[in-house]
Amino acid sequence: MDNFSDVSRLPPLLAVATCVSPMRPPLRGLPQASQCVSLRGYMFSHVVIFWVRPEVENATEKLLAGAEKYLRPIPGVLSFHVGKMSPSERSVVDQSYQVALNLQFTTKAEEQAYQVHPEHLEFVEKVFKPICQKAVVYDFE
Repeated sequence: MDNFSDVSRLPPLLAVATCVSPMRPPLRGLPQASQCVSLRGYMFSHVVIFWVRPEVENATEKLLAGAEKYLRPIPGVLSFHVGKMSPSERSVVDQSYQVALNLQFTTKAEEQAYQVHPEHLEFVEKVFKPICQKAVVYDFE
């Protein structure tokens, strides 16, 4: 058996995702599908697309480091992913930005609490304002 045969060894969110995955046979220790917690209807996504100031040296790296330092530790975030724009040959893919942030919360209220958290406010003042020329936010349930 592989390392993920026993769900007790998985992080809670991965265990839930594995539990509801149709791509994998049931694992030892998992409840029946009808007993699994579904994330559908209980998730709020907050996506931020950043354009950095071209005159700021190492702006992309500074923005990534700032997000890791100030935003990752904020409580209430189920999923945190920050990264550089990934080049694509597909014309439909926007490649004008430099960094994207994708956060998931259990509820919109948790995302709203994140917005006023002191670490988020410090990120805005110390990282976002000096480094970024523009940001676009996409929030969805």
